[in-house]
Amino acid sequence: MPTVPVLMYHHVNPNKGDMITVAPDVFEKQMRHIKEKGYRTLSLSELIDFIEGRVHFKEKCVAITFDDGYLDNYIYAYPILKRYGLRAAVFLVSRWVDGASVIKDKKAVVDEYRKRPVTHSDAKALAEKKEFERFSISWDMVFEMRKSGLIEFYSHTASHSACDTISGEEVLKELKESKATIESRLRERCDLLCWPKGRFNAASVEAAKQAGYKGLFTTVHGIVKKGSSPFSIKRIVVKDKADWFRSRLRIYTNPLMAEVYLRFKKA
Repeated sequence: MPTVPVLMYHHVNPNKGDMITVAPDVFEKQMRHIKEKGYRTLSLSELIDFIEGRVHFKEKCVAITFDDGYLDNYIYAYPILKRYGLRAAVFLVSRWVDGASVIKDKKAVVDEYRKRPVTHSDAKALAEKKEFERFSISWDMVFEMRKSGLIEFYSHTASHSACDTISGEEVLKELKESKATIESRLRERCDLLCWPKGRFNAASVEAAKQAGYKGLFTTVHGIVKKGSSPFSIKRIVVKDKADWFRSRLRIYTNPLMAEVYLRFKKA
């Protein structure tokens, strides 16, 4: 039975050694490897169809995802994905994107970021201060990326709340608001969600179903295969290493190797 690794990225920028960050030169090597080895990059709707048995792919497949919608996704990752013609999905924090969209001079924001790429800890601090334009993509950037036909966008809640620590009513509000905002902006269905910080519980899963989501992405380590639960989709955290990437992609797209490896390894 085929297996599909769902790759999880956050930042792609030059801050080497920063938490959950892949350097642009390493990311480029990783994407070039996907292209040269003939892996198919799935849209997330294709991934759900695969899970639920509606489609089957002859070639080896991967899915590429980005959590949070950081500005560096637009500046560094998007041009590389476009160069190799690879599909990817970005999970957006809708209030962050709304806040970042107050900017008038996109070029000035991008130029400033290139001079001083934001670290992950800086991004968290800027989120607290609501200076979203300094670390988050804007709707203009979303529209530009989406127009390429390669990048799709789904929900990462409205405010990046940990959905296992707030009330069921608050979770439902977060999920409905984000879904409605993205659907209004993009004029297409948004029925997939990624849990912020990987935090969720049974009540939040039920709230997501009630809000109309058909697939839920986690930070739980593992691969996807036919019959996997669409409400608990596992992913692979990508390291800032090209050799690691090549070896893991080979393992995780081989059903037997993936089963044996995941039985004994956690990363």
